[in-house]
Amino acid sequence: MRIAVDAMGGDHAPARIVDGALAAARHLGIGVDLVGRTGAIQAELDRHGDAGALDLRVVEAPDVIEMAESPAHALRRKPRASIRVAADLVAAGQAAALVSAGHTGAAVVAAHAAFGMLPGVDRPALAPTVPTRNGSAVLIDAGATVECKPAYLLQFGVMGSVYARTWMGIERPRVGLLSIGEEETKGNDLTRDAHRLLKASTLHFVGNVEPRDIFSGQADVIVCDGFTGNVALKLSEGLVEMVEDLLGEELQSTFSSQVGYLLSRRAFRRFRKRVDYSEYGGAPLMGVAGLCIVGHGRSSAKAVRNAVAMASRFVSGGVLGRVEQEIASVTVTQR
Repeated sequence: MRIAVDAMGGDHAPARIVDGALAAARHLGIGVDLVGRTGAIQAELDRHGDAGALDLRVVEAPDVIEMAESPAHALRRKPRASIRVAADLVAAGQAAALVSAGHTGAAVVAAHAAFGMLPGVDRPALAPTVPTRNGSAVLIDAGATVECKPAYLLQFGVMGSVYARTWMGIERPRVGLLSIGEEETKGNDLTRDAHRLLKASTLHFVGNVEPRDIFSGQADVIVCDGFTGNVALKLSEGLVEMVEDLLGEELQSTFSSQVGYLLSRRAFRRFRKRVDYSEYGGAPLMGVAGLCIVGHGRSSAKAVRNAVAMASRFVSGGVLGRVEQEIASVTVTQR
């Protein structure tokens, strides 16, 4: 199995990307293609004494999509951008999956163009994992499709359910629709119409989920349009960072609190692990006819390693085929 990694994507590229990719190759026993500027990648590989013993290939891609660029326009101007070359490797069958921590929009456009869509799926959706009170949940979509139709949200629910079963081991995932109130009459036209479709489907639909309940654990899959999901995700990241900072300040403020911190360090480490996005690695781009994992722009080496591990597990678990089968089943049911 080979995983194509966009070595130039991310705030800390290529150093942290290469570090994480090597850790994955080292511990998972898989092949990794590092795509980007050969000189920059090789300089990072030279820091690792065992790089020559690992199953690695460096694939030249001279261009990089910057965060401020329009993804569609940039990809047309830069046909040899690292994300596009990496996606083409997967499309050509030279790699089984794509991992990128770079420009999310560019990753979505490149994957869509290279792979196409699964039959029965109209739009792609990003599905990050978010922590909950009793485990974790899938938030879908978190930014791939901003303008949605009700049918898209139904498809997101199906894809999120497959993901929850495959990745989280939940036999019958509970699907909720993000809205401003629990009542099915609440929300805008999109959410009300999507509610009716989800309720009539074969999914285990539990109704609307209010924003305050995203982390309560009452739903395993939380469905929304890409704009709403992206706002919710970034709000939660900011809240977690603020809570961590405030806890750190309070625990260091007085001698007694410092003693308390020493006594509760294990609990504090467990808390950080539960809310740390790097533990999840990245978010799968669901709906495209190829495997693509999109990481956080600030991904650490640990996050990249876990993103590659996620891609490997998706390949081994046959997630694409399962999503395609279930989408076809729901389409037939709706007809």
